[in-house]
Amino acid sequence: MSVNEDRSLILSTAHFTDAERKITIIGVMIVFLLSALDQTIVATAMPVIISQLHGLELYAWVTTAYLLSSTVMVPIWGKLGDLYGRKPVLLAGIGLFLFGSWLAGLAGEFGDLPLLGGGMVQLIVFRAIQGLGGGALFTTAFAIIADLFPPRERGKFAGLFGAVFGVSSAIGPLLGGYFTDHGTVTLAGHEIAGWRWVFYLNLPVGLVALFMVIAKMPKLSHASKGSIDYLGAVLIVAACVPLLLALTFGGQKFAWSSTPILALLAMFLICTVLFVWVERKVSDPIIHMELFANPVFTWANTAGFFSSMSFLSVVAFLPLFMQLGQGVKATTSGLSTLPLMIGLILAATIAGRMVTRTGRYKPFMLAGMTVLLIGTFLMSQMSYGTSRFDLGWRMAVLGIGLGPLQSLYGVAIQNAVPVNRIGVVTSANQFFRQIGSTVGVAIFGTLLTNSLNAKLLAWSQAAGLPALDLSKLRSLSVKAQLSASVIDIPQPIRILISDSVTHVFLLSMIVVVIALFATLMIPELPMRERPKVPPKDAVPAETHL
Repeated sequence: MSVNEDRSLILSTAHFTDAERKITIIGVMIVFLLSALDQTIVATAMPVIISQLHGLELYAWVTTAYLLSSTVMVPIWGKLGDLYGRKPVLLAGIGLFLFGSWLAGLAGEFGDLPLLGGGMVQLIVFRAIQGLGGGALFTTAFAIIADLFPPRERGKFAGLFGAVFGVSSAIGPLLGGYFTDHGTVTLAGHEIAGWRWVFYLNLPVGLVALFMVIAKMPKLSHASKGSIDYLGAVLIVAACVPLLLALTFGGQKFAWSSTPILALLAMFLICTVLFVWVERKVSDPIIHMELFANPVFTWANTAGFFSSMSFLSVVAFLPLFMQLGQGVKATTSGLSTLPLMIGLILAATIAGRMVTRTGRYKPFMLAGMTVLLIGTFLMSQMSYGTSRFDLGWRMAVLGIGLGPLQSLYGVAIQNAVPVNRIGVVTSANQFFRQIGSTVGVAIFGTLLTNSLNAKLLAWSQAAGLPALDLSKLRSLSVKAQLSASVIDIPQPIRILISDSVTHVFLLSMIVVVIALFATLMIPELPMRERPKVPPKDAVPAETHL
């Protein structure tokens, strides 16, 4: 690092009191919890939402709309944080998130609306607004940790945030199920359906976080000089939206070789090329292309991309394995993932503290990735007859592998760049991870669907029954959840489903191996520490370059 960058690090981390750091971390953790919780709490309530808002064909869009808007905004929020400081960006993100939550809770309350139409379309639009704010919460939370603490101390806090993510993943389905089943109340003669509290819950908790950020969070005014790259922002949205839509619809609603999918992919490629060209030309780009010359930035983001692919390829299909493959009720299915989350929480917390103690991050990344590879293999060896206990310990191993990977890639990247690039590189890391998750679910989902549909069609024809496919089974599963019953599926079909899902787990090992190789390629740099004494010529952090 240069002398100026060393001084920037000193000034950006040394002038906050311990009380300011603690209050800020608590407020940011609440914000992070809200964002993480929103990704899991809605799924349990979806069958009841569908029954009341009448939109089974739009089922996937409730999640896709949030994913689209949050993903494309991540790098933009990161750049805005570097330009104008974290606090105003975080406040804007919380405000948008709470506004979207309030609207989502109201979806369908007033019947059809002009332009928006019925309740299901309203919910999708309002979830997109939620996502616009949600994109700021994750990336700004990790950037604020980087503002408050030098890299050596970030490990334990990054591990703590990884634990929060694990907690949210564990309690989200339970809270969603509880509010949906028991939350219906009558106020002033008006009945409020229980599932609406899934969204309204964000309001009081979010307002507490908002107050803490406004009143107690230090200014963190280290904003760098520059301007907003509006053309780059438009192009990154124009590139990401078609890609995510193609990955969502490909192999599901449309064949991969169909005109709509090919057109979306072509638009993605064209806009990506234009984005790279523009970012090389403008003076203050959203993502500096020279960052990719930094091997830590390049390899850590590559590893994060593929590890996220693997994580979602396993977690996304576990409910299918348990509910349709083994005949487990939805609530029991949610509880069955607790070992995975407990393993993740413990591993993330311990790894974070060990990084802070030793000043080394690569050994814990490699250990986590190795355990993840073992855990993925163990998951691929399950079958229709696997017991709850057998499933549980395998998921615990998987969680132990995932724990260190939730945050340490970000810590390594932040340690390898100047302070004035923290927001950009933090958001880039989050962006690649979210895109990796989407790509993983899309690719492995297509493989699973095509394989399973072929097997189901052959079985139904051999049995002299009407043609059967995965979409019909999912529809039956939703109806079974509404009646709190178990879907009645013949054992041969359950075996077909179980075997197909575990085959996907086996294929996902290829992705883990790629992520392990990328992790091996990450250079391990010395982690910067908080200086004992600030330099004599230190100036207020607000004015450093």
